[in-house]
Amino acid sequence: MLEHEPPHSIHTGPGPDLSVCIGGIRFRNPVIAASGTFGYGREYQGLLDIACLGGICTKGLTLHPRQGNTGPRLHETPGGLLNSIGLENPGIPAFIEQELPPLRELGPVVIANLAGATVEEYREGARLLARSSVDMIELNISCPNVKAGGMAFGLDPKPAASVVQAVRKVWDKPLMVKLSPHAPDLHAVARACVAAGADALSLVNTFQGMAIDIYRRKPVFQHVKAGLSGPGIRPLALRMVWDLWEAVRVPLVGLGGIAHTADALEFLLAGAVAVQVGSATFAHPLLMPEIIQGIAAYMQQYGVAGVADLSIRSRTS
Repeated sequence: MLEHEPPHSIHTGPGPDLSVCIGGIRFRNPVIAASGTFGYGREYQGLLDIACLGGICTKGLTLHPRQGNTGPRLHETPGGLLNSIGLENPGIPAFIEQELPPLRELGPVVIANLAGATVEEYREGARLLARSSVDMIELNISCPNVKAGGMAFGLDPKPAASVVQAVRKVWDKPLMVKLSPHAPDLHAVARACVAAGADALSLVNTFQGMAIDIYRRKPVFQHVKAGLSGPGIRPLALRMVWDLWEAVRVPLVGLGGIAHTADALEFLLAGAVAVQVGSATFAHPLLMPEIIQGIAAYMQQYGVAGVADLSIRSRTS
């Protein structure tokens, strides 16, 4: 058992309620497979009961197919994993036709991670997704591994808002925006996204890092820089969730380095309504079901009625 002081809420019912609501959509629990680490769900069939997850964020999707970056794409570090995938994907039309039907049958909430190089690409991608059975869009304005678009939109409030506004015009379902930890003023970007129509925010995407091959005497990655994920970024991501909770009034989904039940609980205690689990799944495919069970056990141990009651934050206005 996790030995912590019990949260404030006491539950006397038959068991804890793990369900959460984001943008009006009910998730059976707060654990979501992070984009880029779970494929389209089918890749993990046979390894775990996918139906037990709260949701699945797809690989990053763009309007047109992308081959992704050339050269090395992954490099382990002592504190995590550097990746330079470059948003390889079949394009949204092919995703809707080939990947979405079997993904839909798996059971969890389906979240399409939408990326683009221009505002028009984001808008057109969202328009196509709006005709599909996707439940929610996670608007990716924070990918560090592409030359055009991506993180560039998420560094400044105005371009961030322009993308959200363009998507909002053609997308009437819940919209979550994935934020970059590199924004000079993360709070300003977050507020701009919410003002433009975001129903929720997910944070954080990977941090930019790099590695050098000392034997080849050159950077490991062709584009030099890559996205760092894993346990090394968790304290930074957690601090950003904690700080942003005070700046906006929409649900926050926390991610970054979650590798144990205790890690997920930290984000929920900090005010996140749900968490995304990413690169740790590569090494431990059964991690997400274990975290779900661990959260339930923690709530049962301390008599916590619902996931929202885990938060140690309280609003005064």
